[in-house]
Amino acid sequence: MGKLLKVAAAGAVMLGLMCGTAAYAQEVVGLITKTEGNPFFVKMREGAQAKADELGLDLRTFAGKFDGDNDSQIAAIENLIAAGAKGFAIVPSDSAAIVPTIQQARDAGLLVIVLDTPLDPIDAADVTFATDNRQAGRLIGQWAAGTLGAEAANAKIAMLDLAVNQPTVDYLRDQGFMEGFGIDVKDPNRYGDEDDARICGHEVTGGAEDGGRTAMETLLQKCPDVNVVYTINEPAAAGAYEALKAIGKDDGSVLIVSVDGGCPGVANIKDGVIGATSQQYPLLMASMAMEAIKTFVDTGEKPAVTEGLDFFDTGAQLVTDAPVAGVESIDTTKGAELCWG
Repeated sequence: MGKLLKVAAAGAVMLGLMCGTAAYAQEVVGLITKTEGNPFFVKMREGAQAKADELGLDLRTFAGKFDGDNDSQIAAIENLIAAGAKGFAIVPSDSAAIVPTIQQARDAGLLVIVLDTPLDPIDAADVTFATDNRQAGRLIGQWAAGTLGAEAANAKIAMLDLAVNQPTVDYLRDQGFMEGFGIDVKDPNRYGDEDDARICGHEVTGGAEDGGRTAMETLLQKCPDVNVVYTINEPAAAGAYEALKAIGKDDGSVLIVSVDGGCPGVANIKDGVIGATSQQYPLLMASMAMEAIKTFVDTGEKPAVTEGLDFFDTGAQLVTDAPVAGVESIDTTKGAELCWG
């Protein structure tokens, strides 16, 4: 009898341990970015992981092999559905092609939060947390036009974009820049159809430094007297600068503008590589996404959008050390304090 009691007691202890483990099992959540190494997405992962740890969530992270790698993002979503995840945040590589898989996740009960790059259509996700990318583009366009003054009418502009398929973040920033500069935009959801003679052309960069350099080299062949360079992000801007430097055009005669406001980008403004950038806040985006998923798990409540917009605006500020009247900005000292917080 004593032996049976001991066995029963041991079983009760084991059952208690198992129940305790189940009681404290962490809810699975996900973060899917376009690529692994881009500093913007590194900062997102930092923010998501810190907030997930704080909230007791089991964060699984995934990334595409390259910008535009839709297949890897599909596989990541399928992985999260199979793992019983409660929700995930995603920076889509292809704003339209990923939508059917997003719908599968929502049908399975997962909360889907899009970061930075809205889906096409935007309401295919539960909510989007993003910079107002069109406004971010407008800010650098206004700054470039204001810096040139009367000479803006004679500008020669190279447009260094993201990808051939023109995901939402790509055309929003590009179109915003042109609007800010005073260029007549045709289709507001596509670039390349404008007829303003000041635009030398559009080349894609993949959002990478080597892509920026190659794209700049190509456009210099078409437009050797370029004096304004719009870039989708700061790695592309750094590559463009190297191409300009190689032919002696690193003398301040070419304005380079960009979007992101990462710490390396802010440093490049201070060093004169970039004239101005619109700073956004990826760590905040990802951190807010984890909080929203936790609230959804606990209460079933979904996050709301910013009043008057169809997404939640996480903010953008122009960073430059050469301010222009009428264009609100912060300097690189402040930009360095805030970079990607």
